[in-house]
Amino acid sequence: MATDPITPAGMAALKARYDVLFQEERPKMVEVVSWAAGNGDRSENGDYLYGRKRLREIDRELAHLSRRMKSLSVVDPTRQPDRDRVFFGASVRVADEDDHEQMLTLVGRDEADAGNGRIAWNSPVAIALKGARVGECHTVRLPAGERELEVLEIRYPG
Repeated sequence: MATDPITPAGMAALKARYDVLFQEERPKMVEVVSWAAGNGDRSENGDYLYGRKRLREIDRELAHLSRRMKSLSVVDPTRQPDRDRVFFGASVRVADEDDHEQMLTLVGRDEADAGNGRIAWNSPVAIALKGARVGECHTVRLPAGERELEVLEIRYPG
């Protein structure tokens, strides 16, 4: 049952990674392992040993991606009816007590990239901001202590 949200772009990125692994990388590695196996003694054959190891890594990642994609629910933020409040997919400009501003976008766990302002929908900051309106202040509890964030702007794609 799908429970984790993800944006359409995030799901497309996961599918693209799966396709590259399945259609390109895995067949190449199978070819390398097959060629290396035909070269004789496999115990000291670096190409064979590395190829088998890499093939296992690819298969593990394919299995992981397959499981993740089945457990995800695509949520299109462009269809958000209430654009005056912070929900999944919103880009939110916030300011802290020191007037340090930043733009944050609430996305799925698989597409989070805090360094680029893309935070997981279930992160402490996102949880504190959910449902907020412009002008409201919300307290977020972080390991470094509590921070007060003021919502300055809310945007949705589309």
